Amino acid sequence: MRSKMIGDPEIPTMMASSAYEQLITKLERGKASYQLIDHAPEGRTDLVSRMRGNPLNQAAKCIVVMIKLGKKTKRYLLGVIPGDRRIDLSAIKKLTQASYVAFASQEVAERLSGSPSGTILPFSFHPELELMVDPGLLEASEIFFNAGRLDRSIALRTVDYVALAGPRMASIAESAEGVAHERV
Repeated sequence: MRSKMIGDPEIPTMMASSAYEQLITKLERGKASYQLIDHAPEGRTDLVSRMRGNPLNQAAKCIVVMIKLGKKTKRYLLGVIPGDRRIDLSAIKKLTQASYVAFASQEVAERLSGSPSGTILPFSFHPELELMVDPGLLEASEIFFNAGRLDRSIALRTVDYVALAGPRMASIAESAEGVAHERV
């Protein structure tokens, strides 16, 4: 069985969000090995990881970043890093040859990701949102992330994630000392 719900034997027919629907469709069509995990609503990486029972370094922390390539050109990047790290904006600036890099506004992040803050998926379903993943996240055989909602997460085999997401890989994470409550 590819999917399994902890606490509920079936996937509900009414999905909570289009991002959730797109994700489940992508996983099912790609024959991914995954598990759905229901939990109390939570978007902070450290707290939801404890609820799910996964090591923090296996949590996919997802951050939308604005990249300016000049005065009139900007792009958006979805940076996906291990939950025990923080996004390295300097590394992204260097990798993209940007003139300026900053966190996207919450409104822009939610619009491009299709998910509320704290539930952003490590997949991009928007043509204006480039996906970049830190290789440190992919060291374990399984990754964990909120499934486009605060009350449900997914455990996904890393090889399936890479095959289905097709991310650009780059070192974009740094030590997260003092950043325990950053949202995914």
